[in-house]
Amino acid sequence: MGPVQSWSNRRGNPHSRTSSCGHAAPLACGRRSAPAPAGWQRSMSMKLPHPPLGEEEPSPPPQRRPRGFASGPAPSAGAAGPPRRRGEREREREKERTKLRERHRRAITSRMLAGLRQHGNFPLPARADMNDVLAALARAAGWTVHPDGTTFRSSNQPPPLPPPPQLGMFQVASGDTPAFINALNSYAIGTPLDSQASALQTDDSLSPSSLDSVVAERSIKTENFGNSSSVNSLNCMDNNQLLRSSAMLAGDYTKTPYIPVYASLPMGIINSHCQLVDPEGVRAELRHLKSLNVDGVVVDCWWGIVEAWIPRKYEWSGYRDLFGIIKEFKLKVQVVLSFHGSGETGSGDVLISLPKWIMEIAKENQDIFFTDREGRRNTECLSWGIDKERVLRGRTGIEVYFDFMRSFHTEFRNLSEEGLISAIEIGLGASGELRYPSFPARMGWKYPGIGEFQCYDRYMQKNLRQSALSRGHLFWARGPDNAGYYNSRPHETGFFCDGGDYDSYYGRFFLNWYSGILIDHVDQVLSLAALAFDGAEIVVKIPSIYWWYRTASHAAELTAGFYNPTNRDGYSPVLKMLKKHSIILKLVCYGAEFTVQENDEAFADPEGLTWQVMNAAWDHGLPLCIESALPCLDGDMYSQILDTAKPRNDPDRHHASFFAYRQQPPFLLQRDACYPELRTFVKCMHGEAPQNGED
Repeated sequence: MGPVQSWSNRRGNPHSRTSSCGHAAPLACGRRSAPAPAGWQRSMSMKLPHPPLGEEEPSPPPQRRPRGFASGPAPSAGAAGPPRRRGEREREREKERTKLRERHRRAITSRMLAGLRQHGNFPLPARADMNDVLAALARAAGWTVHPDGTTFRSSNQPPPLPPPPQLGMFQVASGDTPAFINALNSYAIGTPLDSQASALQTDDSLSPSSLDSVVAERSIKTENFGNSSSVNSLNCMDNNQLLRSSAMLAGDYTKTPYIPVYASLPMGIINSHCQLVDPEGVRAELRHLKSLNVDGVVVDCWWGIVEAWIPRKYEWSGYRDLFGIIKEFKLKVQVVLSFHGSGETGSGDVLISLPKWIMEIAKENQDIFFTDREGRRNTECLSWGIDKERVLRGRTGIEVYFDFMRSFHTEFRNLSEEGLISAIEIGLGASGELRYPSFPARMGWKYPGIGEFQCYDRYMQKNLRQSALSRGHLFWARGPDNAGYYNSRPHETGFFCDGGDYDSYYGRFFLNWYSGILIDHVDQVLSLAALAFDGAEIVVKIPSIYWWYRTASHAAELTAGFYNPTNRDGYSPVLKMLKKHSIILKLVCYGAEFTVQENDEAFADPEGLTWQVMNAAWDHGLPLCIESALPCLDGDMYSQILDTAKPRNDPDRHHASFFAYRQQPPFLLQRDACYPELRTFVKCMHGEAPQNGED
């Protein structure tokens, strides 16, 4: 007689089966169970009462005590794993849905704030909330708002009264005080279209839409408008009444904060052998700048000139002679350490490349340069992928930059101690700006193309593969294949279009990685710069990539390395890193000819981008300076630069630390025509009034 079977085996329990020897063997459901001894089964079948017919035998309890939501009744052995996994997946899906809802809410909020900044001319911070909006509206209406929220009507500033219907907004042209101008600007937003039409019949120079929408409409008549700055805008006034004379400019900025003004010297004054070309011509130029009452000059020190032929052999003789001449005129110097090449901008016949020994290395290893999707190399600057790779004659990219900075500090330490060198700007990318070379003219790019991602060299691809592997998605180790070409428009691509892949799981991963490489490069270079210069003022230049700014994806900014779509502030992480190293931020500011165009195919908004970066910098406590190339005899641009450097309606009294004037080559030929305007502009920056007969 064989061994006695358990009751469940005799009833045909589907969760167990009988082995060939008669032993009961439970089915494997998530874990293995060894066959129980026959004696144990016989004893248990004799001692335990039989369960009622039709009821299954309960599975053994789990080995570990469940916690949280899983602490309820234990499921059967065949279903112990899947419900828990299903619950985790559901929670993950709910988290993603919450993130999507939050991104959608932020996108709506950002569009509302952008509209207020652009059409209402309110100086809102980068991360404004409803309190900031209410405070801006109250101030525009003539009220006083304290930081603690206390709001009251100013006694010396009567509230703005709505104009009669027959006058509409045209009454603004006779306003005398900024308070009335601001109030009527805010009132113009809500003015009915019929009253606007009646007003427009009296003056053809006014915009056919709301008078505060000059930037958005890009009307072909916009040359008749004045300053389009978002602070204390005077767009509603006739251009004949806007800054016509230098005296009016100076009167507006008298007793304002003193902002030093620096003028850049031409690149061609130092030749490829690091020799000063024309000392007497330099003295004549410095004498002219001194008569303009500028505070100092900006000098570019080119890596391709100083360390041109042999690694670690630095030639500074030409710059030593130049600094000696500048010292004679008692002007300060801001030095720009340029680790990039030049030749595309207005430099005449001057062509400055990377050091010759770098180009020799590139003949055998072209992956030291940034590379686009088609495999084309950009030789303007070194790829950030070699920052930690010893491919430059035994040195990494970071070590090469550090050795150059240390050599400069050793050579000119005495000038820094004497106060001649006031600040040092570190070039961190293409054109000396912190960005990828995503829109190079030598590759055929033309404005307003979106540019291309520059991450296809061997070292950047290796980094991308490691990052994708750490996320568990190795198939993400690639660049976007639907991001278009240099001259594409966002809506022509599957990556940058509205609802495109830039906002997918892969798109967010790739853009986070792409911008993270930029931030990591900043951190490494500035850490070594602090060691090399030990307490000197360090400056970093941020580009102004303003085209496609009024689209959802901000495609041109994404390819340049700034993850700044509509639903995300892409500049705050960069500025946070700059704040870590106590850096002065330099922002390129464009003027009216960039702000207003005949057609707005690029959805550009340089003014909106400028205020986003400036407000974010001030929120992080970063000092800010401005650089611009001002053409001669452009009063509108002078006024806009002044309003940007000294925002008169800012309750916190922020202002730029200094202003750098990047001269254009024709400047030397037009100095007589430029002299009056430039001199008055410098006095306005200094907060001074012009002398009698000066204007």
